Amino acid sequence: MRNPARLSRAASSGAVPESADRFQVFTERQLDQIPELARLTEAERFAMRVVAQVLPFRVNRYVIDELIDWDNIPHDPIFQLTFPQPGMLQPTQFQQIATALNTGLGQGELRTLCAAIRHDLNPHPAGQMELNVPRIGAERLPGLQHKYRETVLFFPSQGQTCHAYCTFCFRWPQFVGDKELRFAANEAGRLHDYLRLHPEVSDLLLTGGDPMVMKTKYLASYLEPLLAPQFEHLTTVRIGTKALSFWPHRFVHDADADDLLRLLERLTTAGKQVAIMCHFNHPRELSTPTVRAAIRRLRDTGAVLRSQGPLVAHINDDPAVWAQLWRTQVRLGIQPYYMFIARDTGARHYFEVPLVRAWQIYRGAIGQVSGLARTARGPSMSAGPGKIEMLGVTEINGAKVLALRFLQGRNPAWTHRPFFARYDTEATWFDELRPAFGEEQFFFEQEYGAMLEAAQA
Repeated sequence: MRNPARLSRAASSGAVPESADRFQVFTERQLDQIPELARLTEAERFAMRVVAQVLPFRVNRYVIDELIDWDNIPHDPIFQLTFPQPGMLQPTQFQQIATALNTGLGQGELRTLCAAIRHDLNPHPAGQMELNVPRIGAERLPGLQHKYRETVLFFPSQGQTCHAYCTFCFRWPQFVGDKELRFAANEAGRLHDYLRLHPEVSDLLLTGGDPMVMKTKYLASYLEPLLAPQFEHLTTVRIGTKALSFWPHRFVHDADADDLLRLLERLTTAGKQVAIMCHFNHPRELSTPTVRAAIRRLRDTGAVLRSQGPLVAHINDDPAVWAQLWRTQVRLGIQPYYMFIARDTGARHYFEVPLVRAWQIYRGAIGQVSGLARTARGPSMSAGPGKIEMLGVTEINGAKVLALRFLQGRNPAWTHRPFFARYDTEATWFDELRPAFGEEQFFFEQEYGAMLEAAQA
């Protein structure tokens, strides 16, 4: 039976002294206003400006003050996670932008140059623009994606930014000011119309950007109508967020933090499962009193907290880091969910880890934790055909091969069907793998090709 006192606990528990500064954000235009960067040389600061012309940059005082070890820059993992690094652009790309800045190239010409470089960074991987956008009749619904049968993704327009940006983010095109690259929707009615027409959908995932940058009143306009009887088939509301890492005050000290918690509790009281899909990349993100208070308050609403994040070079490519991350999450009441492979977009050459090495890191980490932390699946790639898990390296008939399976497929019949690829120590993404045993195609490729042709017709 539900505890009647839980609502008041959700609105008041885990109090932290109100000593935090107001939310203060820095973008590329304010790089020179961050005093801590004085530790870097002028050349290093210029290199950051170069990269920030192409890839989005945004950080706030909480990240700067609470998460970064400024005695360990540029190697500190949270610094790598949030601040531009020169290796994030290819040398020729870097030189083009550096020359443009040094010669005073006009803003229009600079924008054109940056747009051309972004076009070469695979801004929308895995068929997002071609295959995932649903329709009502002949009308395309921008701001929605429906890749897997049971789950619809929704990109509310008020949530298409974040409290800070991850340098590896596969949704970086949302933040660079190019409307042609963005997913966003500002009409709740079309979302609700689509969900009414699709009773097979059990899960709605609000994503971005970060929906938790939204005021609670806007979030409520999307979520509260789902309590109506016609949405009984929608049993789970997922909210993808990095706010617990980058601005946990959203759930503790923000002016409408209590309203947000009450909204989540209304959903759980009505029988919806609310899953907060947290994004954590390093144990330090879980170390502050504010984030721990925020976690307690969210759990008091009845929401379930699950954690996912990619394996990325320079930040967490170490089994000990992942083992500590998962152990800490379990202790705090967060369920480890996914270890992802960083997607093939943006600064992938800087962050990518070979698949064999990724599996070795996962195996090394999972072997250090108890069964409660072994809920973390991976390494997993969100590729065009579906979500593909790297099961490991094995030997069949004297040949070393990579074993894989679908965790989710565009065709649900592909799910959990094992298949094999040639052993390859250099491959960093699924598209670089080739079928084992002399086969010309993986078992799903012909059907997937037909899906692509139909979408482009």
